[in-house]
Amino acid sequence: MNRETACEVYRRLLVEYPVVDGRRHFLDFHNPFETLILTILSAQTTDRAVNAVRDALFSRYPTPEALARAEPEEVEPIIRTIGFHHTKARHIVGAARKVVDEFGGEVPRTMEELRTLPGVGRKTANIILSQAFDINVGIAVDTHVRRVSKRLGFTDSTNPDIIERDLVALLPEEVWGDINYLLIRHGRAVCTAQNPKHDRCVVADLCRYYRELRAGEE
Repeated sequence: MNRETACEVYRRLLVEYPVVDGRRHFLDFHNPFETLILTILSAQTTDRAVNAVRDALFSRYPTPEALARAEPEEVEPIIRTIGFHHTKARHIVGAARKVVDEFGGEVPRTMEELRTLPGVGRKTANIILSQAFDINVGIAVDTHVRRVSKRLGFTDSTNPDIIERDLVALLPEEVWGDINYLLIRHGRAVCTAQNPKHDRCVVADLCRYYRELRAGEE
């Protein structure tokens, strides 16, 4: 796919799923610390499950300092409904301790520094930078972004690192902050893993997967 077509896909998706009041996220965070913690918790777990434990977690541990003083065993019961809660309790406590000990209690604002925190890989760091600081150095690639990007023809790869490189090369930097949100919305509503709803797809005529499907039926 060329840039002109990719930008047309972006424009149509933005009309279909408008960004309201700058909100481009699905987790209920309100500051960089909450963004860090909830994004770590969201790995391989639904946003609904993470949002369900938000109030209990932050009412007890409202700051990095408070969470840094906790032991993972104290945090586990609060997040027990989330997948991999034992590991994630260690990660969020470890991340809080590192934020306090090495970054003066402030969530770092660079990819390199964020990736030194427990539980933070490139995808998580991209989300934190974009949502907490409006800094877009890349594009977070989750399961929906991976699936929709491959189907549309944005990429030929299933590797998240390669997909990210393909997306940032194809799309202008000013849309990087929106495209993750738009592809997730489209992946959840229309371009689902099973039985995608082609009749409701606003970019079907631009989609490689749909063209190939139609060609196979002829």
